[in-house]
Amino acid sequence: MNAMRVTTTRIFYAILLLLAVLVLNFTMMHLAPGDVADTIAQSMGGADEDTMAQIRADYGLDKPFLIQLGSYLGRVLQFDLGYSFYYNQPVTTLILQRLPATLLLVFTAQIFAMFIGVVLGVISARRPNGILSHFVTFIALFGYSAPVFWTGILLLIGFSLKIQWFPVAGMRDVTLEGGFLVQALDIMRHMVLPTITLGSIFLALYSRLSRASMMETLGSDYVRTAKAKGLTEREVVYKHALKNALSPVITLAGLQFSAVISGAVLVETVFAWPGLGTLAFQSILARDTPTILGILFFSALMVIVGNLLTDSVLRLVDPRLKGRA
Repeated sequence: MNAMRVTTTRIFYAILLLLAVLVLNFTMMHLAPGDVADTIAQSMGGADEDTMAQIRADYGLDKPFLIQLGSYLGRVLQFDLGYSFYYNQPVTTLILQRLPATLLLVFTAQIFAMFIGVVLGVISARRPNGILSHFVTFIALFGYSAPVFWTGILLLIGFSLKIQWFPVAGMRDVTLEGGFLVQALDIMRHMVLPTITLGSIFLALYSRLSRASMMETLGSDYVRTAKAKGLTEREVVYKHALKNALSPVITLAGLQFSAVISGAVLVETVFAWPGLGTLAFQSILARDTPTILGILFFSALMVIVGNLLTDSVLRLVDPRLKGRA
C-alpha cells in the first residue's frame, strides 16, 4: 500500500508539472516576436492589413491571451496538439511519423555509450593510476568538450567523403531494393556515424561517472569483507561492487534519454536524419508554432516519464531504495 501511495503521489505531481510546462511553453511562444500570420504573409510575398487580420482570426490569434491559453490546454487534454500550417498535417501525426527514427537513434546511442562507458569506467577504476585510466580521462574530456556538430562534421568528412565507408546523410537508400534484411542492414549502415556522434557525449559522462562510482564502491566495508573471505578480484568487482556502482549511471542514463530532443537536434540536422530533431529545426525556421509547441510538449512528457521509469529501475537495482518515498 505504501508503494502504491508513493506511486500515485509521483504521478499526481508529474501531471501538475506537465501542465505547468504547457503553460510556460505557450506563454514563451506568445511573448516571442511575430506569429503565424507573419510567416504566412512572408511566404505569400506580402499581405495587407485586412489579409493579416483575417489570417490571425482564422488561427484565433485575435483573441485575448487567456482565452488562447485555455483553448490550447483544452485541446491538449483531448490529445489534440493542433494542426501544422507548414506541413498541412496534424501535429500528432507529424510527431508519430518522426518518433521511430529518433527513438531508434537515441536508443542505439545510449546503449552504445552506456556499455562502452561502463566497461571503460570499471576497468580504469581497478587501476586508477594506470595508462588506461588516463586514457579514459582523456576520452571523457574530449568527448564532453567537443561540440556534437563538430564531431559529426569531422566523421562525415573522414568516413563519408574521404574513405566513403558510410553514407553522407539520411536514414536509408531510397533506390535500394530488397527484403527486410537488406533494408535493415542499410539502416544500420546509415546509423553508424550518427550513433557515434550522439553517443560521444554520453560515453564521456558514463565512463567518468562509472569510474568514480566504482572507485567509491571498491573502498566500502562490504567490499573489503568480501576480499577478506577469499573471493577473487573479478568476483568482488562484478558480483558485489558493480551492481551498487551502477545506480548513479542508471540515474544519468534516464535523465539523458529523457532529453530526446535536445541531444538529437544537432545530430539529426548534420546527418539529415528524419526524426523529431530535424522536425523541430525545420519548424523553428518556418515559425510553425503548433508544431513547435507539440514537440515541446512531447519532449516534456518524455522527461517526466523517463524520470518515473528511472526511479522504478533504481528501486529494482538497489534494494536500499525500496520503500523510500
